[in-house]
Amino acid sequence: MNVTAPTWNRSSSQEPETDQGIDAALDTLALGRRIRHLRKSKGLTLDDVSTLVDTAPSQLSLIENGKREPKLSLLKSLARALQVGVDDLLGAEPPTRRAALEIDLERAQRGPLYEALGLPTVRVGTRLPMDVLESLVGLQHELERRLNEQAATPEEARRANTALRQEMRQRNNYYKEIEQEAAKVLAAVGHDEGPLSHHRAADIAEHLGFSLRFVGNLPHSTRSVTDLKNKRIYLTQTSRSEHDPRSVLLQALGHYLLGHEAPTSYADFLDQRVATNYFAAALMMPEKSTTAFLRRAKANRELAIEDLRDAFAVSYETAAHRFTNLATEHLGMTCHFQKVHESGILHKAYENDRVNFPADHTGAIEGQSICRYWTSRVVFDQLDKFRSFEQYTDTVNGTYWCTARTERHSSGLYSLSIGVPFEHVKWFRGRDTKERCQSTCPDENCCRRPPAELSSEWFGNAWPSTRANTHLLAAMPTGAFPGVDETEVYRFLQQQR
Repeated sequence: MNVTAPTWNRSSSQEPETDQGIDAALDTLALGRRIRHLRKSKGLTLDDVSTLVDTAPSQLSLIENGKREPKLSLLKSLARALQVGVDDLLGAEPPTRRAALEIDLERAQRGPLYEALGLPTVRVGTRLPMDVLESLVGLQHELERRLNEQAATPEEARRANTALRQEMRQRNNYYKEIEQEAAKVLAAVGHDEGPLSHHRAADIAEHLGFSLRFVGNLPHSTRSVTDLKNKRIYLTQTSRSEHDPRSVLLQALGHYLLGHEAPTSYADFLDQRVATNYFAAALMMPEKSTTAFLRRAKANRELAIEDLRDAFAVSYETAAHRFTNLATEHLGMTCHFQKVHESGILHKAYENDRVNFPADHTGAIEGQSICRYWTSRVVFDQLDKFRSFEQYTDTVNGTYWCTARTERHSSGLYSLSIGVPFEHVKWFRGRDTKERCQSTCPDENCCRRPPAELSSEWFGNAWPSTRANTHLLAAMPTGAFPGVDETEVYRFLQQQR
């Protein structure tokens, strides 16, 4: 069972305990365990203590089990009967390891996590074997640890992105196993070169046993919904979509063909997303024919991402990503890719050519500001938006040549750029550009600090009101599929029956 959003399984009629109520119950429970321990250490039975404090044995049993809080007068009587001070009864530490485990298990069973599991409670008493008690407490701790580990905070998401980027760099962004799966599918439907038509994409779905349904009420948090029970894929039919419908369909099929299961962590979610994106690109731009196209262009010293885009009828971003998949493996050249917002914020990136992307202390680069002298920033100032913009940039790690374009999305204007070290520029169209900039980032004097004349004029006299990016402060959405409302998805599928 994958428990990621405990409140989903909680009965609406049951009021959850407040933290204060749980703490109070735990104090009573700890008190009861200390009373029981002291009673047994004196060799007394419940009847013996009952006689000494003039209270029914059943009431004492409730107190020892933490189900009733004794009045102060009874507490004093119990202290006298057990020959200890009241402070000894109210001590913070459990008297024995078993008592500590019993308290831990009671605490767990009264908390919202255990409640969400819908499991029966275990009676915690002297007859519960020690090894069973240890196992139950250990399981609870491990479940809590794993849920805390997969809680997708922005920090956790950045760590997952950093780890994924390192893996991509080590593999030169080439995944042979996915290429092979894509090649098998393409062979089955008889496609080997040129653009993958919508008809062929539908053939792939049919080959894998899926039917397609286009609907207008797809859950807003999704691009597609797959009904694994009836092997249907639901897609939306809208002219405003920023995503190629072929790619959306092929990504959905990728989850199925690559054997993905519900993600167990945000890192797992990212891995699956990268794999399905790669799979879709490998179908729309087959490895064999795309590599042949690139090799011909390289031989003619005419490599250009826009030509690759046009040859396979894909977006510039898809063509750029696909270039990074094949450049090192088949062309023998290192490279880097960037997607940068017009504000200068880096959204996506890949490199295996030692280009010095800005990074925080953890190595994360997402959300960092790109140097204003890099091609990915300078391109925003160009008037000619029809052709790509090329520039040489001298950096602290060497000279790079980059080609970039801008594309508008619902969230603003973005630049998409591919760059290579100077040694590889001879194979690209646009290498004769006269544009050149120098960047000394991460030195703050490069572009982080205002020029001296501006600082002398305005330092201390400007007070900007910043736009708060609240999404950067909030935790990532919970659930097996972050950002997706599973209730909405299930209701949608129910309506399609």
